[in-house]
Amino acid sequence: MNASVRIGTRSLLAHRRRLVGTVLSIVLGVAFLTGTMVLGDTLRANFDTLFADANAGTDAVVRSADALADPAVPGGVRAPLDAAIVDRLRAVPGVAAAEGAVQGAGQLIGADGKPVGGQGPPTWAGNWIADPTLNPYRLAEGRAPAAPGEAVINRGAAKAGKLHVGDTTVVRTPDPVRITVVGIATFGADADGMGPSTFTALTLADAQAHLTPNGSGQVSTVRLRAADGLGQRQLVERVRPVLPAGVEALTGADATAQSTADVSGRFLGLFTTLLLVFAGIALLVATFTIHNTFAIVTAQRTRENALLRALGASRRQVLGTTLGEALTLGLLASALGLLGGFGVAAGLKALFAAIGFTLPTGGTVVKPATVLLPLLVGTLVAAGSALAPALRAARTAPLAALRETAVDEAATGRSALVRTGIGVLMVLGGLPALILGATRGPSLALTVGGALALLLGTVVLGPVAAASAVRLLGAPLPRLRGVTGALARRNAARNPKRTAATASALMVGVAVVTLFTVFGASVRATLDDTVARSFAGDLAVSAPAAGAGGSGVSPKLAPALAALPEVRAAAGLGRGVAQVDGHGKQLDVADPEQLAQVTDLGRIDGSLADLGADGLAVSRTEAAARGWRVGSVVPVRFTDGTVTFTVRALYRGGGVTGDYLISRQAWQPHRVQDSDTLVAVALKAGVSLDAGKAAIARVADGYGNPQVQTRDEYAESAASGVDMMLSVVYALLALAVLIALLGIANTLTLAVHERLRELGLLRAVGQTRAQLRAMVRWESVLVAAFGTAGGLALGALLGWALTRAADSAGTGSFALPVGRLAIVALVGLVAGALAGLRPAARAARLDILQAVAAI
Repeated sequence: MNASVRIGTRSLLAHRRRLVGTVLSIVLGVAFLTGTMVLGDTLRANFDTLFADANAGTDAVVRSADALADPAVPGGVRAPLDAAIVDRLRAVPGVAAAEGAVQGAGQLIGADGKPVGGQGPPTWAGNWIADPTLNPYRLAEGRAPAAPGEAVINRGAAKAGKLHVGDTTVVRTPDPVRITVVGIATFGADADGMGPSTFTALTLADAQAHLTPNGSGQVSTVRLRAADGLGQRQLVERVRPVLPAGVEALTGADATAQSTADVSGRFLGLFTTLLLVFAGIALLVATFTIHNTFAIVTAQRTRENALLRALGASRRQVLGTTLGEALTLGLLASALGLLGGFGVAAGLKALFAAIGFTLPTGGTVVKPATVLLPLLVGTLVAAGSALAPALRAARTAPLAALRETAVDEAATGRSALVRTGIGVLMVLGGLPALILGATRGPSLALTVGGALALLLGTVVLGPVAAASAVRLLGAPLPRLRGVTGALARRNAARNPKRTAATASALMVGVAVVTLFTVFGASVRATLDDTVARSFAGDLAVSAPAAGAGGSGVSPKLAPALAALPEVRAAAGLGRGVAQVDGHGKQLDVADPEQLAQVTDLGRIDGSLADLGADGLAVSRTEAAARGWRVGSVVPVRFTDGTVTFTVRALYRGGGVTGDYLISRQAWQPHRVQDSDTLVAVALKAGVSLDAGKAAIARVADGYGNPQVQTRDEYAESAASGVDMMLSVVYALLALAVLIALLGIANTLTLAVHERLRELGLLRAVGQTRAQLRAMVRWESVLVAAFGTAGGLALGALLGWALTRAADSAGTGSFALPVGRLAIVALVGLVAGALAGLRPAARAARLDILQAVAAI
């Protein structure tokens, strides 16, 4: 075993230049995995700290017991409490302080008239809590709000909005509220805010007037501080007897843990899972590169291994030598990747900040698993990738030392038959599953399973198809580049196993890029079709900041616009949350008669005008799934209780409205903080778009200056998030494509070393250095073309399947963005040419006599 270690170490040192690309592939893959895990650990710790600081002085929290699930609100939506409960709790023995807290969406407007935050972090408004122990904010400048229209803002919001004490501005709740900044506060002792979120603190009366239903005397929660010597659990037990039905008390520690779990379980879980998927893609691409490198190196060392066997080395020793090299390389590269992961984590954070999705700040947190797992994964990927080449090396016969080269049998003989059989079985199993999952159901799980089988089958069949594909793709080269092109084409085709293994890494990267490109284009097309099909108005009014923190548009705007002489109809479309027949659903809220004039809901069964205070309109798809028809009775549970509704209309779904629609009359008694996401406007005959837009903008300015757009502008704005998503995806996938290109360069470098005598003979018979460089570069381009073409075809198919599988309503559109895919193809070819530069330059520098004499 010691001899195997010594031989493996000397072999690594002797061939270290050959393995640089392999090391870089592992380093990049492990760095991305480490960066993802470090970022996830850091964010969890930062959120833990934020919520712990927010509740640091709170011993108990009193709130409504039931919560309705809402995808936009971690922890769901809860009913407010009657403010009278605060005085009742203050009277309980052991309660040192009780403060009612009101909190809701509040979009602060900066000095430049633009919203502060809102695309990612939430923007909150609430009341200033007088008790300094219960209030997580501390005044850094000015004073607390004491009169109507006064407010304190957090220091981070003040910096971002360039606001100072004494300035006047607006906070949208969503009704615009004119405020004067009388104080600037830190979160805790010195933080600028609760992470990147903004907070505007009003007086309790103002907060109740603007953030609670109907401006009533209600509070969101009650914060309690225990008397000295009383524990949190004891305090909860004392206040429970005075709580009315439907109200609960929990300790400050439990409230912190629940808030952390709500964020970690939903947002952070999804966020880190998506990043880990991209890390997995990078490692998968790296696996192809590592396997290919070891396969080539092992083949090149056939004579060396045979001589070892002839001198008495056992198969186990040869196997141990090869695997030892892989383990050493894997461990070393993984350690380097682990260090690089901290830079990747910082880069990921900066990437999301650049697109407006700022994440909480705080010190970097590294858990033991974050160190051990990437090291283990990187080492195992290296060892696993080298296993098959190591087994082939161990089977080397001593007589192989007499042979010059090994013959690649990947595309011929029994090996080809076995490979073809396995690949065909995978494709025949994966393709039907992919199509069935996309068209029948649809089933996302079946589609993903079929996609994986199809991908593996394509990789397995690669060496069988490589020679023919490269000859086809390279057919123009002999005419364009003469003998140089013909030689490049022949070189790329004569070792199909190597060509396929090299191209497979790029194929996977291009396939994933193409998949998301097609999916993004299809989402855009669906949004365009939705607006074109269902938006019958001329203009759309929406909030400029429509992210997690956006407060929406004032519900008062639609009636004000409807009263304009230029407007025929104006309908505000709001959102509500309720449990419908036991299932959490999002409700659309609108004036049905106005809505019917500005949207196209298709054929209406029943009557929208008859919805009233207890009527429900449902899309036909949802009604069919639930077995409902006009006249069906459906229980609907809101935050304040359950109400029986009657289905009074069925309409075509998949438009600007969702599956459930109720009137504002029905929503009014149950709303918490009401807002519209969109106001659709239809102009009177003869009114131009410019004139109508100007008239609407003048009125909208008094409601917080929301965006006024034409129908086409609104469709483009609605789809802008898709481009943002694609930009992030491309940035994350760039690493996988880089690893694939390293693999091409590494393989060509090794191939140049393997073909020293051949290249020397070509130079000896008159080939110039320029011709030799061009031959190697064109060989690289052909390998990249093979991987790019396969990736485009596979990615387009997977993009179609994903689009169909994600479209449960059957109303989505599929789009093949030819222009963008052409760019992907061009980038793949150019990248292949760039990957061949270094191997080509090295080949051109060969000494002719030494190359001819090479063994």
